[in-house]
Amino acid sequence: MGGQRESTELELIDRALAGDRSAFSELVQRNQERLFASMMQVTGSPEEAEEVVQEAFIRAFIKLDSFQKNSQFFTWIYRIAFNSALTRQRKKRAKISLDQIREEKGMEVVGDHATVDEPMLRDERVQMVRQAIDTLTHEHRQILILREMDEFAYEEIAEILQISIGTVRSRLSRARNQLKLAIESMESEGTSPR
Repeated sequence: MGGQRESTELELIDRALAGDRSAFSELVQRNQERLFASMMQVTGSPEEAEEVVQEAFIRAFIKLDSFQKNSQFFTWIYRIAFNSALTRQRKKRAKISLDQIREEKGMEVVGDHATVDEPMLRDERVQMVRQAIDTLTHEHRQILILREMDEFAYEEIAEILQISIGTVRSRLSRARNQLKLAIESMESEGTSPR
């Protein structure tokens, strides 16, 4: 273990709190790619994901003194970004409904890169799952994204949402059930959400 050792996350946080901007920059560099990939799952848009990530790091910089050092920095920054993404989606949803999109663009939007049936069907299925997730309550949507898309462990989800592991399990079970019902409902109506 000789030579130059890398600073730990907590050391970087302490240095950043003491006014060392390069320490916070290093925290950003260590976490931004993973956070961007996670927010891509949440938002479905690279532009939106980038804005959410930038906003999250700005908020983290401002609120760094409120970071609880018993959790990982990524878990904390993820919670900030995730809440920001959901707030943005709620605001956007208020402006534009799925019905308006369907009227403007036809039945469903599918990637124009799909040239053979299989990828096109897969894209439609992904689109249907995304729409079904959008019909869920905030609580159920949040927990499904954390577990199924971002693949967080139950313990991490409990920490992010500040709930018990038992609540994570029961809420996830109800969310999966609701998603299944939403998809079945959409399929029986020819892929149009309720």
